[in-house]
Amino acid sequence: MDVHRRNVNAVVRSDPSGESSKMKIQKQDSQSQSLYLTNAVFFGLFFSVAYFLLHRWREKIRTSTPLHVLTLSEVVAVISLIASVIYLMAFFGIGFILHPFAASRAVHYDEEDESDIPKNVGTCLVGVAPELPSLPQKISKEKVAPPPAQLSLEDEDIVQAVVSGSIPSYSLESKLGDCRRAAAIRHEAVQRVTGKSLEGLPMEGFDYDSILGQCCEMPIGFIQIPVGVAGPLLLDGNEFTVPMATTEGCLVASTNRGCKAINLSGGASAVVLRDGMTRAPVVRFNSAKRASQLKFFLEDPQNFDSLAVTFNKSSRFARLQNIKATIAGKNLYIRFTCSTGDAMGMNMVSKGVQNVLDFLQTDFPDMDVIGISGNFCSDKKAAAVNWIEGRGKSVVCEAVIKEEVVKKVLKTSVEALVELNMLKNLTGSAMAGALGGFNAHASNIVSAIYLATGQDPAQNVESSHCITMMEAVNDGKDLHISVTMPSIEVGTVGGGTQLASQSACLNLLGVKGASKESPGSNSRQLATIVAGSVLAGELSLMSAIAAGQLVKSHMKYNRSSRDVTKIAS
Repeated sequence: MDVHRRNVNAVVRSDPSGESSKMKIQKQDSQSQSLYLTNAVFFGLFFSVAYFLLHRWREKIRTSTPLHVLTLSEVVAVISLIASVIYLMAFFGIGFILHPFAASRAVHYDEEDESDIPKNVGTCLVGVAPELPSLPQKISKEKVAPPPAQLSLEDEDIVQAVVSGSIPSYSLESKLGDCRRAAAIRHEAVQRVTGKSLEGLPMEGFDYDSILGQCCEMPIGFIQIPVGVAGPLLLDGNEFTVPMATTEGCLVASTNRGCKAINLSGGASAVVLRDGMTRAPVVRFNSAKRASQLKFFLEDPQNFDSLAVTFNKSSRFARLQNIKATIAGKNLYIRFTCSTGDAMGMNMVSKGVQNVLDFLQTDFPDMDVIGISGNFCSDKKAAAVNWIEGRGKSVVCEAVIKEEVVKKVLKTSVEALVELNMLKNLTGSAMAGALGGFNAHASNIVSAIYLATGQDPAQNVESSHCITMMEAVNDGKDLHISVTMPSIEVGTVGGGTQLASQSACLNLLGVKGASKESPGSNSRQLATIVAGSVLAGELSLMSAIAAGQLVKSHMKYNRSSRDVTKIAS
């Protein structure tokens, strides 16, 4: 409205005749009212058809109906939506175009008098587009003192409000609408509240918008973890350069040596044995007998189809595979297993489980749902159920290492490796009461690849379950080595995989995003790469121990020769 008044005043000043000016004003008032009415119509059309389409598509997803199959009403709604978008973009887009143009004009005329610049009067934009912003005044450098910590005066006020508690730190993103600015203000506020310096924790160079609502809350910066590469790893006839994010010296070098030994011996091969994510809610009844009735109902093959239909409505990719239930008194733990496409799938399976629980409430109204997860899943904990039944991707990977490669590259012998593996990885782990820990250092490689590719690092716990086997073959000359990993939990979409750095590492492996041709194949490929890399790491570390080189190599590669006292000063 203010824009309209300014343009009307400009018209009055440009035309000295009273009658002409009044007619123009009345005409512009009429045009302005028509314009407001038209805008209101198209705004209403846009939001109404958008709501209608979202509601329809939601129903289609629930009923597993293809989204591209449209009814007549949906076709009309799509056309109306497109028409309203085109109109609104054409109308409001003028202002967006003019702003950068005005900014560039301001730069060129910085040294000129503002009165020399022609005004935007009497053009076709009168009553439609805002006036060009006035040119900035020259500011004396002596009058402006830089605020502390390079914050603007406005940001300084916000920092003080966060420190005093009048503005919650968690609300900065929503209040400011600028994720990077919110992180910078929070960074400074944390320093003032704690009295501790955050020097060395970088702020610049990170896309804070990319983590909003999905990866990390209340960010104050980001940490730097170096990424190395091992390989090429020859796996199933394909070569992979494996990214590993770690701060441990020797790890990448050792894995790289294992890859070399595998390559020189003809490569490794891997098989995905199972592929299914799990979630296990816990429900309670008034009696153990009643709990057992639900257990029998869930495990009855005749009921599986109806349960699967209910479960599968949660996603296009979620497909229920099996249900297993176990009782503890009057409490029932129900372990659902389903495929999840290229996603790791925890949220996907949880939604499916919720659908089934709601469905069961009709026939079992006395069922009390205690928790969507009852730890029988079992997520981020060492558990025998994962070791035996598997979770995520269950993979076995093997290779035959030639005798000359064992001697020349690994600097040891087949006999020494077989004996060490039996006494260390098998007997030693059994003596320690290990659960899934019958290996040398599988978690080292799993953690490094998980950090590099945006996986959930906490799932390293069950994903590192591994048994390493070695035996002499071909009349005792060559070494057969294998790793069996029953619960590798990985995905190539969702979570941290969408961040720029992690996405680049997935792209390096050729498994970025979801596979359109074969849903789930990218995540399965990533699981085999993890297992193949673990195989290389096991081979190299065991060889270093057998050859007595472990301490020497770590002293060489895992100890800095820099003068730490000078760095600190």
